[in-house]
Amino acid sequence: MAIDAGMMSFVKLLVSDAERSARFYEGLGFERVQAEPPFIHLRWGESADVYLVSVPTGAGLEGRRGLGVLVGFRAGEGGINAVASRALAQGVDVEGPTSQPWHTREIVLTDPDGYRLNFIEPA
Repeated sequence: MAIDAGMMSFVKLLVSDAERSARFYEGLGFERVQAEPPFIHLRWGESADVYLVSVPTGAGLEGRRGLGVLVGFRAGEGGINAVASRALAQGVDVEGPTSQPWHTREIVLTDPDGYRLNFIEPA
């Protein structure tokens, strides 16, 4: 796995099936950059990278992951409505949009492993 020195931020998500998760994220608009087991590297526009890391069954990660954490992304081109449409097309429930007092509109959805994703745009 090569690290891009210019990358602004990234998150590593421990997943049960990296290919299944990659298809989910690609359906939302993420772009696959590299697949080098056990990692799949995805990019969200120019603002964030996601590394999906396959974890073997029985590694102690059963159940919902990322409890209490929202993984945030700027919605980018098309805004949260475009992201919500792509999520709904995959049969994913979308919470929101919600207008926040800090002048953003946000949606929240859950990936196949239970990670909560928060997409944000200016209000």
